[in-house]
Amino acid sequence: MRFLHLVVALVALASAAACGGSYSSPAPSPSPAPSPTSPPSGPSSSVTIPIGASTLGRSAFNPAELTVAVGTTVTWMNADTVAHTSTSDANGWSSGIVAPGGQFSFAFPAAGTFAYHCAIHPGMVGTVVVR
Repeated sequence: MRFLHLVVALVALASAAACGGSYSSPAPSPSPAPSPTSPPSGPSSSVTIPIGASTLGRSAFNPAELTVAVGTTVTWMNADTVAHTSTSDANGWSSGIVAPGGQFSFAFPAAGTFAYHCAIHPGMVGTVVVR
């Protein structure tokens, strides 16, 4: 009887596969980087993460120090072949993982000097100065 149940289960599984149905177990994947719901309406600026950034240290974010006006939205664009983050040193923002070709934007509502780094490659550092 147990053998019959096994055969029935295998036939049902084979039928589902033959009908074009497919199932794959979900593989763990990094959370997508947050993205704005609409394009920035005010001033904007960008920082590029170049190829080989994880070995560039203070040059890993281009420009390494960006000066913008209050209210500017800064977009980090990952031009590298590996994932990176833009993570505030003082809990101001965290991009989550930014995949190659991806981007992350953050609007700076107040003046100050904001140091940040890549959480995956802590030697990658940059600064946004907001005036």
